[in-house]
Amino acid sequence: MRHIRKPEMDKKIKLIYLILILTLNFSCVEKKSTEKETDSPELVATSKTNTLKFTSAIRAIFQDSKGNYWIGSHNEGVSFYNGESFNYFTINEGLSDNQIRSIQEDENGKIWFGTANGISVYDQGRFTNYPSKNNNLLFDWDKTRGNLWFYAWEEDGINRFDGTNMNYLIFPKPKNKKPNTSYGVTGISKDKDGKVWIATYAALYSYDDKMVNIFDAEKLNLKDNEQLHIRSVLADSKGRIWIGNNGIGVLLMEGNSTINFSEKNKLIHPTSTRKGDNKSQPGTLEHPFAIEEDSEGNIWFGDVYTGAWKYDGKTFKNYAVSDNPSKPMIWTIYKDNKNNLLFGMADGNIFKFNGKTFEKQF
Repeated sequence: MRHIRKPEMDKKIKLIYLILILTLNFSCVEKKSTEKETDSPELVATSKTNTLKFTSAIRAIFQDSKGNYWIGSHNEGVSFYNGESFNYFTINEGLSDNQIRSIQEDENGKIWFGTANGISVYDQGRFTNYPSKNNNLLFDWDKTRGNLWFYAWEEDGINRFDGTNMNYLIFPKPKNKKPNTSYGVTGISKDKDGKVWIATYAALYSYDDKMVNIFDAEKLNLKDNEQLHIRSVLADSKGRIWIGNNGIGVLLMEGNSTINFSEKNKLIHPTSTRKGDNKSQPGTLEHPFAIEEDSEGNIWFGDVYTGAWKYDGKTFKNYAVSDNPSKPMIWTIYKDNKNNLLFGMADGNIFKFNGKTFEKQF
């Protein structure tokens, strides 16, 4: 038998130790990459322009803590505006999808995008992506924490990021739900007490970090010939919940009472089918896809066909925002850091309300 000398033994022990360390490191990397997609390399925007070049609808507008604007399109990705030029990012630079449904910023300055196919976060020139639906499926919402909520295509739940994991929270369904009902999320709003209000096509949900409440057609006092098709929600500074329902206009929830606000104010045409399948007549508010509150407490509604509506607590005023009659739809209304009210249009333009009229901002 050959005896191994001590120096050779030391070399073999070191070699085995090195192999073990490399194996552990590799396994950790593999585990991490299953949680979220790997980072893209340092990004270079696809192009740069002096004016906004989007031609598809503007679905999301956000101004970050540094004053930069992030603009999300219907199918052309994201544009970043630093006050001088517009830079563009698409799936080619790492975005999950080119349809942007929401934009927000976390406490560390990272910018998050809810897309039609997953969630993307932008940090120091890199995108990291999370799938719409993952293995962290939870029926008990109170087991999660986090202020970042996302809706990204899946239709039986909503995403919540807890700082480490992207959790997919499953919606409890109303007992009287119809088999063909869709629970795709269309809007999220937080009230003054921190409660989250989540609009889906077939029901409105509220969550206070303890309990999920469901507001279906019965609880929202819909008539037999009306159906829920919620497209927007706003929890305002007075504690009221405004619900934009495609076809039957605006529903208003105050305390335990819910009324059809459009109907009460004679903003539904007598011949309307109330199903969202007909074009609104002038002077009606039947298809509110966007709702926002301005700095003075006025409530604004963006209708698919009839432009912008301002409600000051007593009276309504109707505005034609865009001069493009073929695409009058307002996709989003956003209040920026200086309390400017910005309106994202179906034709790719953004208008600002100057107190009297609308002027093109981007």
